[in-house]
Amino acid sequence: MNTDKQLHVTEIQRFCMHDGPGIRTTVFLKGCPLSCAWCHNPETQSAQSELLYDEKLCIGCGKCGDCSQKVHSFLPEHYVKRDHCLQCGLCAALCPTQALFMSGISYTLPELRDLVLRDLPFYGRDGGVTLSGGEPLAQEGTVEFLRLCKSAEISTAVETCGYVNLKILERIVPFVDFFLWDVKDTNSGRHKQYTGVSNKLILDRLQYADRLGAKTRLRCILINGVNTDTRHYSNIGALVQRLVNCQGVDILPYHAYGGRKSTLLGRRDNGKIEWIPTQDQIDCFADTLQNMNVAVRCL
Repeated sequence: MNTDKQLHVTEIQRFCMHDGPGIRTTVFLKGCPLSCAWCHNPETQSAQSELLYDEKLCIGCGKCGDCSQKVHSFLPEHYVKRDHCLQCGLCAALCPTQALFMSGISYTLPELRDLVLRDLPFYGRDGGVTLSGGEPLAQEGTVEFLRLCKSAEISTAVETCGYVNLKILERIVPFVDFFLWDVKDTNSGRHKQYTGVSNKLILDRLQYADRLGAKTRLRCILINGVNTDTRHYSNIGALVQRLVNCQGVDILPYHAYGGRKSTLLGRRDNGKIEWIPTQDQIDCFADTLQNMNVAVRCL
């Protein structure tokens, strides 16, 4: 096993209750093959480290002004020239208020395992570590890291968009206790329009993982005016019925909070209030699944 490999991490969240069974430590990894229009974690899309800037925290101290690439100017106020930035992180290290900070820290696999092990007393019978993102299976070290976790008797879960390499999927299934599998839309045309890729490979990989014995739970974002139609709801129910090892569906109503993160990256706010589904739409989705004898939760 090559434990010199590294994983590129954006964030580690502890005491998570909705990322798999029990209390979990969720590790968000960088890089994703999809470009969802509603992405709630835009800082995880790129596989590279990125500089974020929160103007509300800036006190105008000028410590970042020594940047050799002249990324920061202060006339009349602090402005970040992102096209000049090399993502070196030196300015973020100097910032006293964390108005500037980096998304993306690399850990060796043993380092990351040891960070997760700190939370072992809280996991109880069902808890453990969940890899999320981004797309966890896009990084080469994921298989080895999960193997390390299993050898330390830590329960493992992976939240995946499903757009993954077949060989990686085959290698990883024995080391994953539970998959949270995103199925964003069962309409292939809409899926490609809003995420950049067709859903065919995602659904094929899901069914293949099921044949390998992978335990799954579908995660279905609900977006008003995009996938709020009864045919999609019925398609999700029929998909679950075809799977042997799927334990149900989590409905994730869209929220606009991710737009704030987009602005920190220097992009436009991608949050859309009009995409927030109504309670009637959420109930209709849940009722359709329940009427098909599919276990459903709304998160």
